[in-house]
Amino acid sequence: MSEAVEIYTDGACKGNPGAGGWGVLLHYDGRKRELYGGEAHTTNNRMELTAVIRALEALKRRCKVRLHTDSQYVQQGISVWIHSWKKRGWRTADHKPVKNEDLWRRLDELANCHEVQWVWVRGHAGNDGNEQADALANRGVEAVLAGMKKEREET
Repeated sequence: MSEAVEIYTDGACKGNPGAGGWGVLLHYDGRKRELYGGEAHTTNNRMELTAVIRALEALKRRCKVRLHTDSQYVQQGISVWIHSWKKRGWRTADHKPVKNEDLWRRLDELANCHEVQWVWVRGHAGNDGNEQADALANRGVEAVLAGMKKEREET
């Protein structure tokens, strides 16, 4: 594997739970790709996880990846906590079911297909990649809200 794919991800939510969006910015070999989407009723943590999942799903072959997230939930979850959750049958230290287990399982599966370096970045601190991913996540929220508004107008 050669040069790493640089990925920036972010999730956003208007209300928590509420309308949410996710955004992804991929950089590789001088090329850039943007992805975004959203859901009508979700949480910020689900959108943060979905952004990372969509980013890794977009890769066509095994890659070296440097994945930047402003979510400590995602960065710590995939780097540290997931090992204990799996040993305990997807239970937390206090024996409760892991929240968002469906997304964590999918992320674990995808992360094992690549060589991923998980990088936490401070959100809204002027990091260009993070700011662009945030804008894409908010575009996802806006698309969901516009769709909901149109749906209400048609009924």
